[in-house]
Amino acid sequence: MWGSDKWKDFEILDCSGGEKLERWGAYTLVRPDPQVIWNTPKKDPLWSASDARYSRSSSGGGAWDKNSLPESWQISYGELRFNVKPMNFKHTGLFPEQASNWDWAMEKIRSAALSGRKNISVLNLFAYTGAATCACLKAGASVCHVDAAKGMVAWAKENAASSGLSNAPVRWIVDDCAKFTEREIRRGHRYDAIIMDPPSYGRGPGGEIWKLENDLWDFVSLCENVLSDDPLFVLINSYTTGLAPSVLSYMSECIFKGRGGSAASDELGLPVRDSGLFLPCGASCRYEFW
Repeated sequence: MWGSDKWKDFEILDCSGGEKLERWGAYTLVRPDPQVIWNTPKKDPLWSASDARYSRSSSGGGAWDKNSLPESWQISYGELRFNVKPMNFKHTGLFPEQASNWDWAMEKIRSAALSGRKNISVLNLFAYTGAATCACLKAGASVCHVDAAKGMVAWAKENAASSGLSNAPVRWIVDDCAKFTEREIRRGHRYDAIIMDPPSYGRGPGGEIWKLENDLWDFVSLCENVLSDDPLFVLINSYTTGLAPSVLSYMSECIFKGRGGSAASDELGLPVRDSGLFLPCGASCRYEFW
């Protein structure tokens, strides 16, 4: 497991009964988590005195019960600073387990720069609120940030500004990721690294249905055509239940092996303070070229 255990402003305090108790800076949240199938005693008093709890509805969806919580606040991870905003469907705009991937991408970019690489470019697809974008910019790369949701791109700009990256070399694109990539191929634009965080299920602007199990192979195959002649890496994230990390490695090896390099895949996880164990939080595949 790739554990994101360097956080100071975030931690999972406990998890039990389908929920996790988290500290986001100065505030504590209780959120549902389908991975938490155990029922250990909830001894921490913050379980019943948290600043907010997200409860699911029997009819679908859910809602926040906010005791004392601002509309937004900031937390830091190393050199990066992010704006946290509790929103619909339990999310906060940030996935802390991705921190190990931010560290990895930053190390790859900085190592390449130290070895003489210049003008390293990254394409971040399904880029959400831009945490990976900020990490790559902070490491010295230029980034093309693409997401179909205008509000998420605006939020990513806020995170970049909070991280001191307002003047960094970034293109903010509101577009369907596949259609944008097709146009980049036709325009002859190429990137040294690609990061993608595709949804398990979604709909395109024209009503097109995206299902990761059916569409990821074609999408990653398409993205192979926008890589530079001397690429650094491709990072693929998945939160699709039941999809083993090794599936991402197998797919990546098939698509990228002709360029040299190899894939490594694993679960992502976050430490739980009260148990000392790691909570699994998704999967990633890191393909490195050489």
